[in-house]
Amino acid sequence: MRTMPDRPVSARDRWLALALLLGVLSLAYLLLLHPWWTQPMRALESRIDTLQERELRIRRELEQAPQIGAELERARAAMADAPGFMPQASVELATAALVQRLERAVLDASPGNRSCAISNRSPIAGQRNDRYPRATVQVRLRCGNPELAAVLHSLETGTPRLFVDNLNILSQRHTLAAGASSGGVDVSFDLSGYVLPPAGSAAATAGNARTPPRTDGGVDAD
Repeated sequence: MRTMPDRPVSARDRWLALALLLGVLSLAYLLLLHPWWTQPMRALESRIDTLQERELRIRRELEQAPQIGAELERARAAMADAPGFMPQASVELATAALVQRLERAVLDASPGNRSCAISNRSPIAGQRNDRYPRATVQVRLRCGNPELAAVLHSLETGTPRLFVDNLNILSQRHTLAAGASSGGVDVSFDLSGYVLPPAGSAAATAGNARTPPRTDGGVDAD
């Protein structure tokens, strides 16, 4: 039996075999190693980098905590000194202070309530989502014209600053005291003031010591 003589392996065959081997290895890497090892390791490395950056940022913030706390205290002290805010610690206490301020203004304008008297004063609940807590009292007065002007002037020009909204005036004749009849007005309005935000709230941490913006109330006069 005759055997075929061995043919020498050419350089072309060697390169072709090498290319086939590299192709098989690349395919094995793409199918096995890359999805099961390379991708998870890259994702883990990215997560580690993110956590390290977050840790570094938190450390820097903690190092600045004493300075930020001091700034907040200075900002709160500045807000406490601002005439736009009422000094009371809660809306309930501020509402009681509004009533006292109203009674004092009426008494100053009409001693003994002979020419001006309070016929109604009712607290109004504020909105929970207000940036600045607001205390409001719905007021109804029966006053002579000069006394009413004095009361409104006293309320709006004093300190802390108060606001008169939804002013409605009805002209009429009424009796303010026994045997003393005079022409006057029946007036209703909302008396409100802003309370300093509690510590730790968004408004307090903002460090904004501006006076709360004034809102204009409508006036209806008959």
